[in-house]
Amino acid sequence: MTSTSTPGLARFNALEEHAARTALHEACAATAWAERLLAARPCATAEDLYAASDAAMAELTAEDLAEAMAGHPPIGRPEPGDPTSAREQRGMAGASDALKAEMLELNLAYQERFGHVFLICATGRTGEQMRDAVKERIGNSPEQEREIVRAELGKINRIRLARLVEALEEEDA
Repeated sequence: MTSTSTPGLARFNALEEHAARTALHEACAATAWAERLLAARPCATAEDLYAASDAAMAELTAEDLAEAMAGHPPIGRPEPGDPTSAREQRGMAGASDALKAEMLELNLAYQERFGHVFLICATGRTGEQMRDAVKERIGNSPEQEREIVRAELGKINRIRLARLVEALEEEDA
């Protein structure tokens, strides 16, 4: 991640508030997170943007986290027509039918236990790695799991912010 300002970051900083809010909402469904990032603009560097994201994530309440998680489809079932969730869950795309069925069962058991979807930064993970993670995490306490989810959301948000800045940079090209 860059330590200098880029044209994409400059463009993000200059976005009209509504456009910036919309772009941030696509990265994370938590309204409080987006509002904190809007208030942090302008960011001098991409690292400043990521640090603002991390700080905002650390301040989210349980309700804010629930709002953020509601924006994520279950692992193995990306939203139709959503290239972001399909790209992030690529590790499940080539999974066997047996693994997909197992993930469905594990997702349902996890959701029954915790009241929300199993959330993991799936980028770069195989279907087996995601299955193993849900199996490991289902035994956590709700408090432990909430903090793991917070950390996973933070990773996802950093990836999505980097993609947002890159996309804005490509608009200049």
